[in-house]
Amino acid sequence: MVPAPSAVLALLKPITWFPPMWAYACGAVSAGAATGERWPYVLGGVLLAGPLVCGASQAVNDWFDRHVDAINEPDRVIPSGRMPGRWGLYVAIAMSALSLALATFLGPVVVLATVIGLIFAWAYSAPPFRLKKNGWFGNAAVGFSYESLPWITAAAAAFGTLPPIPIIVIAILYGIGAHGIMTLNDFKSIEGDRQMGLASLPAMLGADRAARVACGIMASAQIGVVAALVAWDQPWHAGIVACLLIAQLACMGRLLRDPKRHAVWYSAVGVGLYVSGMMVSAVALMTVAGASSVGG
Repeated sequence: MVPAPSAVLALLKPITWFPPMWAYACGAVSAGAATGERWPYVLGGVLLAGPLVCGASQAVNDWFDRHVDAINEPDRVIPSGRMPGRWGLYVAIAMSALSLALATFLGPVVVLATVIGLIFAWAYSAPPFRLKKNGWFGNAAVGFSYESLPWITAAAAAFGTLPPIPIIVIAILYGIGAHGIMTLNDFKSIEGDRQMGLASLPAMLGADRAARVACGIMASAQIGVVAALVAWDQPWHAGIVACLLIAQLACMGRLLRDPKRHAVWYSAVGVGLYVSGMMVSAVALMTVAGASSVGG
């Protein structure tokens, strides 16, 4: 029985495509003039980062998490039966293959990044690695794959080589901060994770401690961004990122009062402020990276 197109789309979870697509766009913006006439490649990279690679990762995750989802979220597409048989696995393999196919048209740098991203996508969910079994390692892999890797890839594609150090530093910092965002995503599945032996941070530490860890990681990463922008003589952009962080701290106060209740709310409001800071930083890097490349 072939699944309906709506079931395939539900498996690929379009709502999850935004973070890597946004990170790729930030990478293109941070490269500034180096992007030049390569906008078709930028748009192709956004498509690759979102619907293809991220979509593949969602299919992989749902296939190998189908037993956990049967406890936590039985209405999901695989445990509900809307994606019958082994079709979840087939879709994951097909999307991985399509990702590699498109990457070949975007150059060797993008091919390498796509291979790395797919390795993380499969290692995160599939045995024997199943990085998600440990919240520290799993969230680090996702933060790198969703934020740092797309950002660096877009800039590298624009420059034709590794981008200047400032771009890499900011991309890594935002990837570190995304570790906290992923922890918030795990609040919805605490009971199922515990039953199935998945050591997500909320399952290991409890809701209150996990929320404090998540907030600390997100805030620390952005403090690093602000410090870097100040060091690179970008005080206005640093000030904007700092203001966005202050707004997040106010939201974190509400989150910490009742993490289970407010985790979804914070993911909408606080994370929106977080990703706004990413683009502000990308705009600042247009100047910083240009000066670094000329100086190099």
